[in-house]
Amino acid sequence: MCFDAPMQSWGTRSHFASRDTATEPTKSGVTGLLAAALGIPRDADDKIKTLADLRMGVRVDREGVVEDDFHTVQNVPNTEGKNHRTATTRRFYLADALFLVGLETDDTQLLHQMLDALMRPRWPLYFGRKAFVPSRPVPSNGFPEERHPITGKTLGDALRTHPWLENQATPHFQERTRPQEAPGTWLRTIVDADPLALDVELRHDHPLSFGPKQRSYAPRAVHISHVPLTPEMINDGAAAQTGLPTTGDAPQPHTTHRDGP
Repeated sequence: MCFDAPMQSWGTRSHFASRDTATEPTKSGVTGLLAAALGIPRDADDKIKTLADLRMGVRVDREGVVEDDFHTVQNVPNTEGKNHRTATTRRFYLADALFLVGLETDDTQLLHQMLDALMRPRWPLYFGRKAFVPSRPVPSNGFPEERHPITGKTLGDALRTHPWLENQATPHFQERTRPQEAPGTWLRTIVDADPLALDVELRHDHPLSFGPKQRSYAPRAVHISHVPLTPEMINDGAAAQTGLPTTGDAPQPHTTHRDGP
């Protein structure tokens, strides 16, 4: 899946006065988006569990910038229900971020159901806030040899080799003209992991229930790593995007010759 939007918000801790955002999509956020596409109500805990139990991996194709804004809420009463006032809340979001999100399961029927739902969602899709809508279709173009969002590759292989989702010309030009001796670009990955494995981090974003009165979450172990941005990923990504330079379009070095000393 391609998560691309001018603004996204993936909250992990929410208080009335301050709402944060993670720097990549959370398990609860992705589960909620899939549930909206499938038309699953908030209180359908069994169906929510089925989606939340899918193994998830995220590749950060463009790191976002954390920004914040302020909202005002009027007529907020005190604990006695009196002295209505105006309250100010601070909310954080990611600007200009781009993610490749993969889900792994042996249930191919479920994968096809989710794909169909993402192409024709039952309810509107958004990235954390209703105003943060996708800027392009959520299903990715897939691999060049398959041209389909569903692949037989493992989640790890898919994150390591899937075409770069970047659709802006400047980053492609910069990558293609990078001197060979310059350090290459690495893309951050966050993948569900065994909680007993080494080098894992815990995220408290595995949804148990989205019920309005009983929202609850469990810890989720993730492994954070990086994968190299290879020429194949760049070229395949450019070929999938209209108007981006492919390998043959990149500026070629030239030399000048002159006679004599």
